Amino acid sequence: MMTLKNTKSQCNKVACNFGLARRSLIILVSIAVVIAVGVFGFLRPKTGGSNNSNPGTGLFTVERGDLTISVTESGDIKAVDSVDIKSKVEGRATIVNIVPEGTNITPEDVNDGKVLVELDSSKLTEQLSQREIELSTAEANFSDANESHLIQVKQNESDVTAAKLKVEFALMDFHKYLGADIAREVVDKMVSDPNINPDLTSLINDPNSLGGEASRRIDTLKDAILLARGSLEKASDVLTGTQKLYDANYASELDLKSAKLDVDRFTVQEKAALKNLELFRLYDFPKEARTFLSDYHEAKLDLERTEARARAQLAQARAKLTSAKATFEMQTKRLEKLHDQIKACIIKAPASGQVVYWSSTEQWVRYKIEQGAEIPEGYKIITIPDASKMKVEVKIHETWIDKIEPNQPAKISIAAFPNEVFTGKVLKKAPLADPDRWMNPDLKVYATDVSIDGTNDSIKTGMSGKVEILIDELDDVLYVPIQSVVTVDEKELCYVKAGGREEKREVETGLFNDDFVEIKSGLNEGEKVLLNPPRWTASETKKEETKEKKKEEEKS
Repeated sequence: MMTLKNTKSQCNKVACNFGLARRSLIILVSIAVVIAVGVFGFLRPKTGGSNNSNPGTGLFTVERGDLTISVTESGDIKAVDSVDIKSKVEGRATIVNIVPEGTNITPEDVNDGKVLVELDSSKLTEQLSQREIELSTAEANFSDANESHLIQVKQNESDVTAAKLKVEFALMDFHKYLGADIAREVVDKMVSDPNINPDLTSLINDPNSLGGEASRRIDTLKDAILLARGSLEKASDVLTGTQKLYDANYASELDLKSAKLDVDRFTVQEKAALKNLELFRLYDFPKEARTFLSDYHEAKLDLERTEARARAQLAQARAKLTSAKATFEMQTKRLEKLHDQIKACIIKAPASGQVVYWSSTEQWVRYKIEQGAEIPEGYKIITIPDASKMKVEVKIHETWIDKIEPNQPAKISIAAFPNEVFTGKVLKKAPLADPDRWMNPDLKVYATDVSIDGTNDSIKTGMSGKVEILIDELDDVLYVPIQSVVTVDEKELCYVKAGGREEKREVETGLFNDDFVEIKSGLNEGEKVLLNPPRWTASETKKEETKEKKKEEEKS
């Protein structure tokens, strides 16, 4: 409501009776009232003359004074801060036990862990053994995969080390056969060009470049040739001496034959030694050199295969370990979650205050909070308001919401305490209109919170309160009841009673509240205006203007 100075007598007589007309445009009205108003407007008698309406009998004297601009709305009292207790059990849970609504929770109850709600946990408990078995199996698989991974790591190290030794030993054999220098030269050529096929036969043409086993074999074969030649020369000399002795009849024919056989034998030995050297140079050396080189090359390829196989086997072992670890962690979390779900079935007091069922604070709820009720996850069960800070939640019509700002002062009256007036201020207003006005979607209201100053233990959540928010204070202005101003063809009009007749007059209005409106021009102080002006329509206005125009034409 508004506060008007020096107008109490007139308001008490007439104006306050019409204040409800303005509020009827803001709040939802029942169908019966709408029908009643429609029938009344239809049956209201009409009078003849220019206005064609019943001017009524109520008058208001235009006065000048101070006008308080305020908006008044009713709402519900709630705590500014509260602790909401929700169901954290997945799916649906049945309330087995719950403390009575209105129970006072003391700090001692909070410290002692007083149970407020107990939800049915029987189905969850049945799953506990199965989850523990699944976790044990997952733990065993994880341990086995971990051990297999460690074994594979060690096995790979052994296989790669053996393959590297094989390469090293093959290179040593190659060096041993050809000599370190010439073998290194051949290996370097193969490294620079893997597609090269070195001509190892040409190495034998320069025996001085060779070393190692091949050089020793050549020396051995050459020594055999020298020995065979020396023995042949010696046998030849013996044969020559024996022939002379035989011719002189100093040696027998048997001695001569024996000397010839020695020459023939050492001749064969020389030929065989020469042939062995030739065969070694043409066949044995290239074969043995290429064999050692091939062994070295194959050892390198085997090392690459071993390393690739080790990487693949290690990747498989690691993948198995990762999968087993993930399964173990998943089963661990599932078991922990199950324990948390069972624990969530017992809801203890989180804060001190008075227990309020959620279904008692909201008009439209899907589930009523009571023992045996089945509620879904996340559904509020209990709210524990902080009684030290209370507020009133009201709905402000869209015509006023732009004038409402945080920290604006307000007066609060509570139905339970009719003789007391409380003070407060605007806490916040909703940025969007309330979407829940399904009965009248055209009515746009905005949720607004107004605090109640001080602490009063008698004020409870759910009580009804009326809030008057002070918007502005107008000093020394003209004002009339809001129902005295009508709008016709986008013009604001008042009907002034003067000299026994009614005069229609256009006015300029300013700020207004639920009962009075500021008049900036068009009226003078002391004039009397109709409290119930005629209900003109646009067609009737045009008719009257036409009649007045004809009268002026006739006069002229």
